[in-house]
Amino acid sequence: MKKNVLVVGGGFTGLTAAYRLARSKDFSVTLVEGSDHLGGLAAGFPLLGTSLEKTYHHLFLTDQSIRDLATELGLQDKLVWRDSSVGIYRDGRIYPFMSPLDLLRFKPCGFASRVRLGLVALYLKHTTNWRKFAARRASEWMSKACGRDGMEAVWLPLLKGKFDRYYDSVSMAWLWGRIHIRANSRTRGDKEKLGYFRGGFEVVVRALEAELRKRDVSIQTKATVEIISPQQRTAVVNGKTIAFDFCVFTGPSYTLAKLLPAGGPHEDYSKRLRAIDYLGAICMIFTSDQCLGDIYWTNVNEPGAPFLVFINHTRLVGTDDYQGRHVYYIGAYLPVDGRIFSLSDEELTKLWGDYLKKMFPEFNPARVEERHIFRFKAAQHVVDTDYEQKVPAFRTPLPGLFLANFSQLFPEDRGTNFSVRDGNKVAEMVRAEAQSSA
Repeated sequence: MKKNVLVVGGGFTGLTAAYRLARSKDFSVTLVEGSDHLGGLAAGFPLLGTSLEKTYHHLFLTDQSIRDLATELGLQDKLVWRDSSVGIYRDGRIYPFMSPLDLLRFKPCGFASRVRLGLVALYLKHTTNWRKFAARRASEWMSKACGRDGMEAVWLPLLKGKFDRYYDSVSMAWLWGRIHIRANSRTRGDKEKLGYFRGGFEVVVRALEAELRKRDVSIQTKATVEIISPQQRTAVVNGKTIAFDFCVFTGPSYTLAKLLPAGGPHEDYSKRLRAIDYLGAICMIFTSDQCLGDIYWTNVNEPGAPFLVFINHTRLVGTDDYQGRHVYYIGAYLPVDGRIFSLSDEELTKLWGDYLKKMFPEFNPARVEERHIFRFKAAQHVVDTDYEQKVPAFRTPLPGLFLANFSQLFPEDRGTNFSVRDGNKVAEMVRAEAQSSA
């Protein structure tokens, strides 16, 4: 008899797990998603005749799990690789930051610090033992390794922009992961290659959805999960009870804690889940006939800047798929209870538009044709120096319940590649447990 599996969450982790389990004759799969669309943080929306992600996405050469999945789905020809370009906005100008020569020309810090920055990046690229960094604060380790002005010009703005009020508690292991993966996505010519799917990551979402429907997976969107009862092996979704043998939950950890019955054997586990802090994120996307600079990814390292990153999306992928228009992202990670997160769309547009005008004096808001703003309440988990002990296991202590979300990523940062990898992993764990209990 088939085992019933309930997958909660239709992001890349949930879609991958559902796909792997549905391929087996041993499982009947139901997937529920709270929003009206699949894809999670990589979900697309219609733009200029194609689809674009609500949050900026690309692939690194090292992202093998999603590359393998794309090949399996017959999408390998949709994945294109382009030379990346990176800059840092500091002291009122954008500095290219792609090569050792660019680093030596980076005037916001002294020459000795520039050399130290390069040597530290080289060291972290070739260091594979991240655990020695886990209990060290990134701000402290980098200050000693790079020097004060190198830290303040490059790494401190990144930590503050990514983690806001938590920046001084972030583990150096997280920063190691960010540098190590990016450095190893370079070719022999020292150029960083990044990948993107023509038609957006939505082509992967749609291919997975088609495979699920072909295998009779029940897909429910706009589905509100009200309670999950592992002891009874049931969940209440939109007022209806769904029985399961196994449940794979892929939403934020604190959300799972809210859905478990209060008290009893669930309480200690729920408390551990609630110990993980999250930050929200806002992405503004706009299109224009105006080209703003020749750099794909610009980190905004100026003190007091209201956003973290400016991305010229079509600088990486070209304008052909966007009716000749240029497509841009502005992004920030923020506390959901903070001032900027609560601004109206009009207030945010003025705040960020005024700052963009400072970065690009030629920017003309009147030439903006489309503008879209998306807010996410749980976009980044806070990886402090105790985080290795906080990482929740995939197999929970509750019967039949598995957890797979990006809070389990450490020291790596979030990304669709790790979502696919962990979807594969949790599906295999469910399959193994089903076989052992047969």
